[in-house]
Amino acid sequence: MKTLYLLRHAKSAWDDPTLNDFDRPLAPRGRKAAPRMGKFMRSQGLLPDLVLCSSAERARQTWSAVAAELDDKIPVEHAKELYMADASGLIDQLRSVEDQVDRVLMVGHNPGMERCARALVGTGDKDTADKMAAKFPTAALAVIEFDVKRWRDVRGGSGRLTRFVLPRELS
Repeated sequence: MKTLYLLRHAKSAWDDPTLNDFDRPLAPRGRKAAPRMGKFMRSQGLLPDLVLCSSAERARQTWSAVAAELDDKIPVEHAKELYMADASGLIDQLRSVEDQVDRVLMVGHNPGMERCARALVGTGDKDTADKMAAKFPTAALAVIEFDVKRWRDVRGGSGRLTRFVLPRELS
């Protein structure tokens, strides 16, 4: 069994017009939502073995805030390839993960994260899937399980959506 956590970066700031998109930091709302999601992940035992994180500033800050709430030191790989990657690019990155890793967290951007989740999910609770399909907002987390032993065997529609959590649902 392999588990993928897809986490869209938290809300980013737009108040400095001199910054390019890649360098935009988190907004105050994002700085509140990311640790809330980290606390939730810890409380639910949703701990990755490996993090694949976009190297964009807002994604790095999101992971940093989430990681501060987790108990374990989790290896993280920052990759520019994840910045604004489309669904197929994200799935390719996932398929390249070593097989001894069972739980992967990807921190990235829309529309790629949303499209990746939709492409991978084939089963799961219909209401949860409908909620995810309606909108994949900032700092939202999708949990998708695959009945495979190797990441390279992950295919479109082969995942089971077990959770879709929005930061505003967390206290």
